[in-house]
Amino acid sequence: MNGLLLDTHVAIWWFEESARLSHDVRVTIEEGTFDVFVSAATAWEIVIKSAKGHLKTPDDFEETAVDAGFRFLSMTVPHALAIRDLERHHNDPFDRMLVAQARVEGLTLVTNDPWIQRYDVSVMAA
Repeated sequence: MNGLLLDTHVAIWWFEESARLSHDVRVTIEEGTFDVFVSAATAWEIVIKSAKGHLKTPDDFEETAVDAGFRFLSMTVPHALAIRDLERHHNDPFDRMLVAQARVEGLTLVTNDPWIQRYDVSVMAA
């Protein structure tokens, strides 16, 4: 495993210090053994859902991520092109981008989403 890519709900749980994030995942992140990535797709999804009133965007999203030692993962053309090779388990564009990024970059996707777990991608249950 080269690193961890946080699904959007996992990043939110981390920032909110939610008990929904498992103790094991929290410890794994805190130990710093693996590079932890937050995708630009996650920031984009949070902003869109905030604009619709579905959740509140943390004012200090970027600062909190940096303080936690997270690295940002930009969306690139190879990531976008990798989406065409994904199975059609569902149509959530954010999830599909995260799966593509994890596959291209060799990252383990940290998620509790059962749809994502259907893809051929390394997953760690959150």
